[in-house]
Amino acid sequence: MHMRLPLRCLTLCLAFISSLPICLQAQSFTTAGTAPMIERYGKPYVEVMIAGKGPFRFIVDTGTGADAFISPELADQLDLLSAGDAILDDPSHQGARRVPMVLVPSIELAGHTFFWVKAVRHAVSGEAGSCQGLLGFTLFRDYLLTLDFPRRQVMLASGSLTPDGEHNVLPFEVPEGVPITTLHVDDQPFRAQLDSGGSGLTLPETLAALQRWDVVPTPFATGITMTTRFEIKAAKLSGNVRIGRYTFDHPVVEIHPAFPLVNFGSPPMQNFAITFDQRNRLVRINAASQRLTLTVPPSPTRLTYQPAPNTTATRSNLVPVG
Repeated sequence: MHMRLPLRCLTLCLAFISSLPICLQAQSFTTAGTAPMIERYGKPYVEVMIAGKGPFRFIVDTGTGADAFISPELADQLDLLSAGDAILDDPSHQGARRVPMVLVPSIELAGHTFFWVKAVRHAVSGEAGSCQGLLGFTLFRDYLLTLDFPRRQVMLASGSLTPDGEHNVLPFEVPEGVPITTLHVDDQPFRAQLDSGGSGLTLPETLAALQRWDVVPTPFATGITMTTRFEIKAAKLSGNVRIGRYTFDHPVVEIHPAFPLVNFGSPPMQNFAITFDQRNRLVRINAASQRLTLTVPPSPTRLTYQPAPNTTATRSNLVPVG
């Protein structure tokens, strides 16, 4: 069986926003459990138990359209059974790689156990050193997943969100297992991935070419996908970026020629408690202020899931990883 996973290979963090605690609005759900968010360089890490063993450090990545990734070392340590394979594809859609999958008997997080999870056997490395796995967006399909960045908590609950005219609660699509909503750049609507593993507020090159700048695009780093290398630029917008009722004033953004959509990554997420309702395709965002900033940190960070190129993989039945 094949899945399609959008693969993020290398991005650079442009900002870390410190946020004040916020008050969550009442919602129609019951909290099932919470777990500490071990925030590292803006990314949401958690500790999980695998088949009753652990704890092991995993990253919660809403930009990955798979249930889970697990490192080859941990898969071997736990003697996990094979579960076929998948084909990874990156956002540039210029290449793919076939990778094995394994069957994980159970994953425990926030008072809940996910049984018999198919996981991609693949190394996951991050700014704080290699972690042992990744929890993708689709793992939480039957629950409300809340990433509360200001309070450093991950919550799982049952229930549902209610539309509010797109002030705090926004609709989203899940075309390849990754949530995509609408945000506005200088009052123009654009589709954007909500990507807790992403490293900034990223604009595709085609969109960046239409913008006005306070600080013009400047080469920042080199990005690497599975088959391509490309130059990443950083710039400060002359305009604003709005999501729901929240506005980033003249934010610093990344410009990626390989990525086709806007990417709303973990640095802008630092301001929010974000709740995903996959059943109703709704996401709620709450922050302490409606006017927000996004700036460049003293030193960039990175997140890499980079396999070696494999030009023999076919284009059919690909698996997205964002």
